[in-house]
Amino acid sequence: MPSLPELMPTEVSDETFGGVTYHIAGELVPVLSVDVTRMPVYFEHHILLWKNSTITIGLKSLKGALKRMMAGMQIFVTEASGAGIIAFSRDGPGHIVPIHLRRGEEIQVREHQFLAATSNVDYTFERVRGLATMLFGQSGFFIDRFRGDTGDGIVWLHGYGNVFEKTLAPGEIIDIEPGGWLFKDASVRMETKIDRLSSGFFGANLNFIVNRFTGPGRVGIQSMYLHMPTEE
Repeated sequence: MPSLPELMPTEVSDETFGGVTYHIAGELVPVLSVDVTRMPVYFEHHILLWKNSTITIGLKSLKGALKRMMAGMQIFVTEASGAGIIAFSRDGPGHIVPIHLRRGEEIQVREHQFLAATSNVDYTFERVRGLATMLFGQSGFFIDRFRGDTGDGIVWLHGYGNVFEKTLAPGEIIDIEPGGWLFKDASVRMETKIDRLSSGFFGANLNFIVNRFTGPGRVGIQSMYLHMPTEE
């Protein structure tokens, strides 16, 4: 029998990786606290909860600024540095999950669900078009790509509901509702499968749509999906 996706930890205490020590706590609206004394952290706007006064907030430019601007994506992210701790939360119930990246590893994340990352993690994006975008509007949707090019680092994501992880063996397949996936390893292939269902009643036809993921690698699944304004 195939293994079930496993619930990722909902609380983390005194975890050290990629130059930072961090904590995740809270049941309904979790909080991520990060000590940035040795490694700056960049984060999405409007998620700061509190910080020590010794921490400085600045802007970090992203690669491919012109390409991002043409795509309507942000050109800068906010970055925290200095001696002390900073805490983040998002205005919504969910689950904060840390993704540890070794040097050279890459994780791909659905848009709007990035929370924060250590400054040594490279952040780019790609636009997905074609049939895979039919639930996200005609312009398609974006996948954020994070890569540990200069060393070990961490990406923290916010999933709605709870987040489960499934590790796929080579050639192993899982079908996920299009709003249900949160992240995947770069080695995992994603495609869209459409089954046309006929009721036989006045010739009515329905489309049953899933995203199909083929291993090897990890896939993150969120148990709740909040539709974003850009996807309406």
